[in-house]
Amino acid sequence: MDHLDELESKSIFIIREAYKQFKKVALLWSIGKDSSTLLWLTRKAFYGKIPFPVIHIDTSYKFPEMIAWREEYAQKWGLKMIIGQNKEALANGMCSKNKLACCTALKTDALKQVIAEHKFRALYLGIRRDEHGVRAKERVFSPRNQDFKWDYKNQPPELWDQYKAKAEEEEHIRVHPLLHWTELDIWQYIKREKIPITDLYFSKEGMRYRSIGCKCCCAPVKSNADDIDKMIEELKTTKQGERAGRAQDKEEANAMQKLRALGYM
Repeated sequence: MDHLDELESKSIFIIREAYKQFKKVALLWSIGKDSSTLLWLTRKAFYGKIPFPVIHIDTSYKFPEMIAWREEYAQKWGLKMIIGQNKEALANGMCSKNKLACCTALKTDALKQVIAEHKFRALYLGIRRDEHGVRAKERVFSPRNQDFKWDYKNQPPELWDQYKAKAEEEEHIRVHPLLHWTELDIWQYIKREKIPITDLYFSKEGMRYRSIGCKCCCAPVKSNADDIDKMIEELKTTKQGERAGRAQDKEEANAMQKLRALGYM
């Protein structure tokens, strides 16, 4: 097998193992490149039909192109969608001025509401170790306590592909089938598999998004990569961080670690 085949095989093993162990599962789909790759792999793992729900947490601040993309491909791929939204926080005027408070209310708390309503035992997420220093601390099977908090200082060991694919009664598990991938791997796989992806990632007038989320929290970076081949070549040489355009990473020191400890995606 080549490198991408090995990555794919390991991810599909993790996806199937989690479903076997937990049954009551769901997949978080942000519409970004990583979670869209995870969605593609999950469709492959189950021969084209995902047997559990797909969750999109809608903060109301997403790019309109992302919402249109979600609607189009949810229908094309026959996804059972759950749209999570913290309507109470929005009604009370929550806005993006304080990024930590906004992400907690509109992402973390919205996700908590969905899990509580549907009683999911495990969630699939498309995070990668190389994306952010805090995400590098994650495990493939990562337990959260009954308050959805993540104890990043006390995690189960994962050696030689042996995972703690069990949960205590009061826990739920975050499953990360893409931890071993890199940003370059993702784009090479998207190219090989011809995975549909939103064109927000491609350069327009010398600027493009490398990481997408809420419109108010994302800024484009300088780039002339207007197709996947150019993007792959750019990634081989760039020294700019993938999340250079994400406001959460700039507003407060250790903001991502605080968010993830509270249950952020």
